[in-house]
Amino acid sequence: MNIELTLYETRVIGCLIEKEITTPEQYPLSLNALTNACNQRSNRDPVLDLDEVLVQQVVDGLIKKFYVNEQGGFGSRVPKFQHRFCNTNYGTLKFSPQELGIVCELFLRGPQTPGELRSHTARLCRFEDVTEVEAALSQLARREDGPYVVRMAREPGKRESRYAHLFSGEPVGATGDADLHAGEGEDGPAASGRLGLLEQRLAELEAEVAALRKLVEDLTAP
Repeated sequence: MNIELTLYETRVIGCLIEKEITTPEQYPLSLNALTNACNQRSNRDPVLDLDEVLVQQVVDGLIKKFYVNEQGGFGSRVPKFQHRFCNTNYGTLKFSPQELGIVCELFLRGPQTPGELRSHTARLCRFEDVTEVEAALSQLARREDGPYVVRMAREPGKRESRYAHLFSGEPVGATGDADLHAGEGEDGPAASGRLGLLEQRLAELEAEVAALRKLVEDLTAP
């Protein structure tokens, strides 16, 4: 995959995909509407505070990459923007409705668990249960033109691992797989993933011990 997007670029594309699906009567989006979508306080992580000048600069860059298209509004002088990132006649990148919903939400909210993705994609597509989300994640991770998602190292105290998109490079904490290798031998990717988790937990415990040691020293200092 030769796609490398910045945070602002994924936010713009994610907003255009989202609004195309959820409010088609208002799509394509004007610069003002797109800026408001990028700065929404809900369903966004991180929450941004972009101005129209910066959003226009991001859009201009995406137009040069052929990921966004500008068109004049019908009967209006206000230019409007639509994505041509995927599922269009302009490129070869195609996703199923479920895959598109996952990619869109990962663009808008960052890494999430399968359970979170099922809840957050409810406006975009339908999943009967978490198993279907996991199957779509597996497909995105296995695609020959990908991979497009990766499983993150499980956070301490969490029951589920989060998944991140790979359109901005490999994120910090990625295990290098999408939990697809449970049946492989101990020298395979699954073993590497478990080793990574153990190393992470060891580092956390060492940090906790150091903090406790400093606290004791402060309390016992004359």
